[in-house]
Amino acid sequence: MYLERLLCFVFCLFAIVFAKEGGYVLEFTDDDFSTRIQEHETVLVMFYAPWCGHCKKLKPEYEKAASDVVGEDPPITFAKVDCTEGGKESCTKFGVSGYPTLKIFKNGEVSKEYNGPRDAAGIVKYMKAQVGPSSKDLPTVESVNAFLAKGEVTIVGFFESDSDLKSEFLKTAEKLKEKMQFGHSTAKEVLDKEGKTDSIVLYRPKHLHNKFEPDLVVYDGKADKISIEKWINTNYHGLVGHRQRDNAQDFNTPLVVAYYAVDYTKNPKGTNYWRNRILKVAKSFASKFNFAVSAKDEFQHELNEFGYDYVPSEKPLVFARTKDNKKYNMKEEFSVETFEEFLNELDAGNLEPYLKSEPIPDDNSGPVTVAVGKNFDEVVINNNKDTLIEFYAPWCGHCKKLAPVFDELGEKMKDEDVAIVKLDATANDVPSTFDLRGYPTLYWAPKDSKSSPIRYEGGRELDDFVKYIAKHATNELKGYDRKGKAKKEEL
Repeated sequence: MYLERLLCFVFCLFAIVFAKEGGYVLEFTDDDFSTRIQEHETVLVMFYAPWCGHCKKLKPEYEKAASDVVGEDPPITFAKVDCTEGGKESCTKFGVSGYPTLKIFKNGEVSKEYNGPRDAAGIVKYMKAQVGPSSKDLPTVESVNAFLAKGEVTIVGFFESDSDLKSEFLKTAEKLKEKMQFGHSTAKEVLDKEGKTDSIVLYRPKHLHNKFEPDLVVYDGKADKISIEKWINTNYHGLVGHRQRDNAQDFNTPLVVAYYAVDYTKNPKGTNYWRNRILKVAKSFASKFNFAVSAKDEFQHELNEFGYDYVPSEKPLVFARTKDNKKYNMKEEFSVETFEEFLNELDAGNLEPYLKSEPIPDDNSGPVTVAVGKNFDEVVINNNKDTLIEFYAPWCGHCKKLAPVFDELGEKMKDEDVAIVKLDATANDVPSTFDLRGYPTLYWAPKDSKSSPIRYEGGRELDDFVKYIAKHATNELKGYDRKGKAKKEEL
């Protein structure tokens, strides 16, 4: 009875604290920031504004990450500060100039800016790397088993004593700790149980085990940090990796990705049903392509790049990107046979690249030339003219404001050796030489160096554009001098 009452009291106390704090994320204000930050060894603080769209998007991921680290040892605390109300002074003190800003505090002081992922799983992995050692000491067989049962790829070193391999392993762990989970053991009972001494082993989590590749890989290289890191990166994701938002950058081209309802939390059996079929074919092409599976909902933006608003069936959609960034889609419904045929044709170079494009305009005689995916080379790259091109989005307010100015600029340049072009970047593929970071994005492409376009960073009034073009045109304009002043007509 006493134990039941004690548990009830603890539970109620936790519930009161939980309700008071509004969840697993603590709320700091100017009145208590300096004292409460001292109460926790490691704190991730989000400085935010309630009206900020990026903050609203981050909030559920941040709260989920906070709940996922409850009970971690060493502990990790999550907090937030409203920069528009009770936390104005704190935000000013810590140099917050945009929202959301995340900072890691250790023992009450700023340790570093948070530059990690913005999804829950990525935040958790990043923050776990900020506390404790880069490689966890595993003194017992039970601790090793618990470490391997966390559901992540893990790299474990087994060392009888100090050695060059152990030293280089720990250096590697320190470098990669924010992305990967490392552990090591020097305990005799562990070494005897594992049958390994002075070795490094990469273990794949149980949910990724399959009959097409080994469940673990043993390092057989030299005691060298660079070699160990290369080996880890080569083997980490296996033959067909689980590609997520926080690790997408790990998967290099040429890359073949299968998109479907990948969910190892709610439906591991269904997820592996399709992954195993992909593995069966991928094994024969491992030397030619990298492979991955991705959740269709998590990568909807990539489906859009291939003209899909959704996955039309429970079967995977398969897309590929080659080293030269050309895109290919498997048009046939997925099966082991159609997947193998697609890879054979892709490898042989027999497939036409996929190009997202609106129809070519029937009439393109307006003051601003309309580019689409299918005519981009014709109206931009091979037009033999200096070109100012705007990449826009139809819903973008700044783009709508620029439209009449761009039309007027097109009229002024219609008799010049200059093309004024626009492209809807939401409906057409954009060549990789043009890096878009928002809308509108403008580039100047000189006629003799189209492979090296220059981002336009000038003003957006008509006179600004005219002066820029007059100054940078390959040949002096007919109607303007190099300073952008209109030339007087000769009588």
